Amino acid sequence: MDENDLAAKAHENTFHKSVEKTDLPEIHGYDFEQPFDIGKFLAAYATTGHQASHLAQAIDLIKEMRREKEITIYLGYTSNMVSSGLRDIFRYLAKHKLVDVIVTTGGGIEEDIIKAKSPFYLSSFEADGATLREQGLNRIGNVLVPNSHYISFESWIQPILRSMMEEQRTGRIITPSEFIDRLGKEVDHESSIYYWCHKNGIPVFCPALIDGSIGDMVYFFHHKNQDFAIDMVRDIQKLNDITMSSKKTGLIILGSGIVKHHILNSNMMRNGADYAVYINNAAEFDGSDAGARPDEAVSWGKILPDAKSVKVFGDATILFPLVVAGAFSPLR
Repeated sequence: MDENDLAAKAHENTFHKSVEKTDLPEIHGYDFEQPFDIGKFLAAYATTGHQASHLAQAIDLIKEMRREKEITIYLGYTSNMVSSGLRDIFRYLAKHKLVDVIVTTGGGIEEDIIKAKSPFYLSSFEADGATLREQGLNRIGNVLVPNSHYISFESWIQPILRSMMEEQRTGRIITPSEFIDRLGKEVDHESSIYYWCHKNGIPVFCPALIDGSIGDMVYFFHHKNQDFAIDMVRDIQKLNDITMSSKKTGLIILGSGIVKHHILNSNMMRNGADYAVYINNAAEFDGSDAGARPDEAVSWGKILPDAKSVKVFGDATILFPLVVAGAFSPLR
C-alpha cells in the first residue's frame, strides 16, 4: 500500500470516527415490505432527508404546540387553498376547534361561501384561457369556477350588505372579522369553514377583504350607499390584543404574502411567537417576506430567538394533509 492509499485510509477512518461521535440519525425511508401503517409512514419522513425531514419536524412542532396548556394557535392560508380541497381540511380544524385564530385573504372568504352553494371543478393547467372565457369559466390553476357562481354570490350577499348598512346608521361600522362572522352565520351550511368559525367563536381576520369578488360587490353597493364603510382599524386592534394577551403563540402559515406578514407582524407586538411552521414554495433570494425563512422574522422580533420553527418548502395541497394526518387527526 503506497503513501496515497495510506492517506486515503486514514482520512476514511477519521471521517467514520467523526460521524460516529456526532450520533447523527441514519437515512432511511419507509419500509413497504411491512403492512402499511400511516403512523410509521409519517414517522419515516423524519429520516428520509431533504424536505421530508422538515415535514416530520413540522408535524412534531405542531404536536408540541397542541400539548401546551395555554397557547393561541394561528392558522393562515391563501385563497388558492380554499379553491382547492384544502378547504375541507380547514373546515375540519374549525369544526373541532383545533385552531384559535384564522387569517386569510378575500378569496379565502368568498370561495368558501360560494362552495357552500355550488361546487368547483377539476380541469387542467393547460386549459385554454380564451376558450374558457367564451364558455364563462374562470381558471384557478387546474380548478374551474363558472361565472354563474359569482352571479349567485352577488344575489346572496346584496341583502346582507343592505342589512349591514342599516346597522351602520345606528352608529357602528362593521369590521372585516365581523363581516366574515356574519357571512358564516348567514350561509348556515356545515361544509363552510366560516359557519364553524361562527359557531365556535373563532375570529377570522382578512386584511385584504375587498381584494376579490367581495370587493366588487362592495364597489357596486357603495355607488348607491356612499356612507357604507368597513372599519379596518378596530380589527387590527382586536388581532393585536389577542396576540399580546396570549401566554404563548404558535403559528401555522400556509403560503405567503399578506397572510404571512399579518400574522407575523401581530406577533411582533409580543416580541415574537413561540412556535412557527411555514409551508410555501417561495424563495428568499429576492428579499421578499414571502420567501423569508423563520430566522429572518427573528431579526424583526416576530419570532422569539429561542422559538421552535421550521419552513417546509413545497406545495401545501400535498404537504398540509400529511401534517394534519400526523398532528391533528384522531388516527395519529
